[in-house]
Amino acid sequence: MDLGRIVADLKKERDRIHRAIAALEGLGSPKPAVRQSMPAPGKAAPTPQKRGQLTPEGRKRLSDLMKKRWAERRKKRG
Repeated sequence: MDLGRIVADLKKERDRIHRAIAALEGLGSPKPAVRQSMPAPGKAAPTPQKRGQLTPEGRKRLSDLMKKRWAERRKKRG
């Protein structure tokens, strides 16, 4: 009987069970947990990119389109 081999097999089985439990717990949550990496020491974290900035022309065009849509809805209602 090789005691070392038995212990190694039991540890492998334990690790497999822990992974299965973690996977099942992840299924119950609405979002899977996301592991966030830490920035390397001495390096600055990257700045988030800005998105969705409307130019004045784009804002005006969007405003005109929404006004048109609301006017059409008012016509249909009454």
